[in-house]
Amino acid sequence: MLALGWLTKWFFMAMEVGDKLKTIRKMHGLSQRELAKRVGLTNSTISMIESNAVSPSISSLKRILGGVSMSIPEFFTLNFEQQSQVVFRAEQLEDTGCEGIEHKLVGVTDKTSNLTFAIIEYQGAADSGTQMLSHAAEVAGTVLDGEIELTVGGTLYKLSPGDSYKFCAKLPHRFSNKSTKPCKIVSAQVPAKLYPCALTIKANLFPLTCNKSQ
Repeated sequence: MLALGWLTKWFFMAMEVGDKLKTIRKMHGLSQRELAKRVGLTNSTISMIESNAVSPSISSLKRILGGVSMSIPEFFTLNFEQQSQVVFRAEQLEDTGCEGIEHKLVGVTDKTSNLTFAIIEYQGAADSGTQMLSHAAEVAGTVLDGEIELTVGGTLYKLSPGDSYKFCAKLPHRFSNKSTKPCKIVSAQVPAKLYPCALTIKANLFPLTCNKSQ
């Protein structure tokens, strides 16, 4: 099972399969013995592979990776050196909002992320703009405090603390705080991009404005 031709062995050794497998195993909090038991191999087999003493066949590697729910393509494309930031302190959140709206983005500098996550606070009588928003993404969020009116595809919804939303952002939509009290929302969208309101302020890429009713 572990015997390989010299070409395949050279390829795997060049990729440092053993070192990478060891790192992944430790990230999952598994000992060599625990991983071996999961995949039906001996502890010594896992040890030899991790020390690069032997090179696994494709089928063996697939079997081992199955113990940590990882595919072979994921294994070879995973780059530990490009590990993105995990924790973002309050002062690191970038406010991309406009008048009446505080729009703090989490991890805005991470260009590899597929997710945009924001903490948004609409002040009393503030809304997302005179024009309806529409962009290619899926959006979801939850109201933490206050109340907000959400219009999606011509239907008006009134949300209170604990209420959530999820919709295709291609549908024309807008947010409006009709009360005098602030409304705080946590919101996420995929694929990652700056929200239209943020783009208006930072790069003037959308003909939208954020309003605060007089």
